[in-house]
Amino acid sequence: MTRSSKHHASRVLGPVVLLALVAPLVAVLGLAPPAHADGPEAGTPWVVTLGDSYISGEAGRWAGSSNASSARADALGPTAYFDNNAGTGEQINRCHRSRSAEAYLGGGVNGLNLACSGATTRTSAGSTFKPGLDFFDDGAGRVGQAKALQQFAATHHVSMVAVSIGGNDFGFADIVATCVADFLYSPSWWKDYCRDDRSVTSRFTAANVTAVRDRIAGAFQNVRTAMRNAGYADDSWTLVAQTYPSPIPRGSGLRYAQSGYTRQSVGGCGFWNGDADWANDTALPTINTTVRTALTQSGVTNSVVLDLASAFNGRRLCENGVGLYEERGLANWQSPGAVDQTEWVNQIRTVTTCCANSPYYIQESLHPNYWGQLATRNCLRQVWNGGAPRGGSCTISGPGLVGGEPRMQLR
Repeated sequence: MTRSSKHHASRVLGPVVLLALVAPLVAVLGLAPPAHADGPEAGTPWVVTLGDSYISGEAGRWAGSSNASSARADALGPTAYFDNNAGTGEQINRCHRSRSAEAYLGGGVNGLNLACSGATTRTSAGSTFKPGLDFFDDGAGRVGQAKALQQFAATHHVSMVAVSIGGNDFGFADIVATCVADFLYSPSWWKDYCRDDRSVTSRFTAANVTAVRDRIAGAFQNVRTAMRNAGYADDSWTLVAQTYPSPIPRGSGLRYAQSGYTRQSVGGCGFWNGDADWANDTALPTINTTVRTALTQSGVTNSVVLDLASAFNGRRLCENGVGLYEERGLANWQSPGAVDQTEWVNQIRTVTTCCANSPYYIQESLHPNYWGQLATRNCLRQVWNGGAPRGGSCTISGPGLVGGEPRMQLR
């Protein structure tokens, strides 16, 4: 008998005669045994993270940026995304579950990262497998994230599930690519903005926002179903719905001029001012509002929201006040003050700046880097709140590091 079944038996077994009378009645009425109040297995609690690149740890290898030498910012090395049991590679290629990801709270709490860079609410089972927040199962070991959660939670004490999802359903990567292309291929005296490109505006129509909201709501419901299927009562665990952080400031806050190409060639933030304003004033609020309304629509009441919209303000890509290592006169990511003087968001990479004898991936572009990942970990630990989860908005609370992580405050 497993520990889980022993725990269950201690709650439901009575005298043999009573059991003999009750068992047929249960079978006739189709009644299920009561859910475990503290999950299928008591003991050390687990926090599980689900969703996309903003929680999987994409770009978590890099602490800040340097165009002079990648070694200056290389905090985790080439094994940053290796998550198989042997530490020799990825369980799912290009999910990029980094060691700096927020799942690993420590302090007596175990963490499991099931998120995958590029994931949407639904599994993509093509040549590049991307597990979504569903119950996909091809019978050959490839399963959706909800199914993986269910399997894990059945034998582990999962107390909190943090979810970041929806950005890819809005087409995040394609939007960024369009904005950068418009910046690079139009002159400053005749700007081609991505904010009014049909390929972008179509993603923010009322109809598409509603469709994406429905899919996100369904994803949250899938998480609840997975936990119920694993034997949990709804009030025995908490779902944390994360919003997305602003990765670049508004146009006036970008430290490189929009004339010429240095904004992209040096800073890796090729957005026209107008598009940077639109990203902060329209795109990000729309996506984050959709996540919030989807949570309400889902009916998952054992939930809180971790609002990360302003979490990186002051440390965003190309923001005034921070810079590349060579711009700030710092040797590398271990230099005193590096966390306060360098960016927490990875540069936008193109084929010419990423793939020729380079350790960078294009998919790392515009994602929270090592500093950003540790900052959100700090935020999630405050949400955990010693086992009594609470929601709130997380922002930078001061300079320096505490326990190796940026100082953050949840309000």
